[in-house]
Amino acid sequence: MTATDDRPVLYDVERGIATITLNAPQRRNALSAAVRNGLAEALARAGADDGVRAVVLTGAGTSFCAGADLKEIASGRVPPAPGIPELLTTIMELPRPVVAVVNGPARAGGLGLVAACDLAIAPDDVTFAFTEVRIGVVPAMIAVVCRARMTSRALARYFLTGEGFTAAQAAESGLITLTRPRDGLDAAVGELLDAFRATEPKAVARTKRLLTEVDGMGLDAAFTLAERVSIEFFGSPEAAEGRQAFFEKRPPSWAL
Repeated sequence: MTATDDRPVLYDVERGIATITLNAPQRRNALSAAVRNGLAEALARAGADDGVRAVVLTGAGTSFCAGADLKEIASGRVPPAPGIPELLTTIMELPRPVVAVVNGPARAGGLGLVAACDLAIAPDDVTFAFTEVRIGVVPAMIAVVCRARMTSRALARYFLTGEGFTAAQAAESGLITLTRPRDGLDAAVGELLDAFRATEPKAVARTKRLLTEVDGMGLDAAFTLAERVSIEFFGSPEAAEGRQAFFEKRPPSWAL
């Protein structure tokens, strides 16, 4: 992979971390059909690779993602590609944690990608905006994922006005997990990824799914499910190895 690689989405794995890079910087990594196809393929690869502990989603160049490719849409010639709902669902259902590293401005549908990810980190100079209402459209698809992350007051303000907001405001709203000075971003991301390298993959996958399953459940149903999952995993070989490693003061066998 080189700086001149012209593939619309780049994929790389290092020490158990798959990095997916939207690679259309000349279009601010807009979600063209080519980018959506490439993203779907990369997510499928990461989901099928048992050696992958977590996925990083980021953008090439100075932008994270500008949302829909308006020029491609206006041309009337849009090749077949997965839709936004399919991509967001894939991210949310991937059996690996997905971390958005928001390297630059994120707009419109790009914020849907951020919200779909389990965690999101951005430098403190990055800006965000749901610009749809300013061009006469509705942020309909991404509302599904953004409303699960953001406070209702922040969601109403930024969805209805289309105004820009800062990384600090994004963190306060719940859209992103944390923000750091740009010169400290790599260290913060590295610390987080090292934490994922220490986790047991099956437990992480089940935990991610459980967080979605219990959302909206009644208490009785939620505790019934939680008890079943707890019993299943406390009796697993992985749990036995984890306990043994704890008592022996050594890393468990799955640690990278």
